[in-house]
Amino acid sequence: MTTKTAFASLLLALVAGAASAQQAVNNTVAVQDKTQSSPRLNPVTERADRLSSKMVRDLRLNNYQAEKLRAINADKVAKMAAIERKNAGNTKLIDEQCNGVCKERDRELQAVLSNDQYSSYFGSRATYYKFDKDYASQSASILLTNAVQNPAPVRANDASIAPASTKPANRPAGNLGRNAR
Repeated sequence: MTTKTAFASLLLALVAGAASAQQAVNNTVAVQDKTQSSPRLNPVTERADRLSSKMVRDLRLNNYQAEKLRAINADKVAKMAAIERKNAGNTKLIDEQCNGVCKERDRELQAVLSNDQYSSYFGSRATYYKFDKDYASQSASILLTNAVQNPAPVRANDASIAPASTKPANRPAGNLGRNAR
């Protein structure tokens, strides 16, 4: 009887060890962080970051100024993108309203930048505006191409759209489920 109990306890220990090993393997799967926006899903933040990085380099800003500039640009670029979506096709109206947003940015940057930095920025405003507009027009076509070539997952479990399998699945006939006896 002791041989049978020893064998049963050894078998039970092996099964428990295998189950815990499976749980350990399942826990190592990296969970994707859904709180961070991706550039593909939010091109406005990518556009604002790109403009801000250029301005930080050109104007030689310190960390405090760079953080303030990034916040200002994120707000203003979002406003400009909304204006561009709302008035698509009417370039005159878009330019008028975007110039108003740029004037708001000028007032906010005057409080953040030093006199030398602001005068350098003020002289280069047209360059920054053109840089932003060029990227906006270019990124729209790039994003469309990427979305077509690499479709985003349509379900929460990150399943992507792919061609159906041409090979039929080999499944045994009959009920092999939980209640099969």
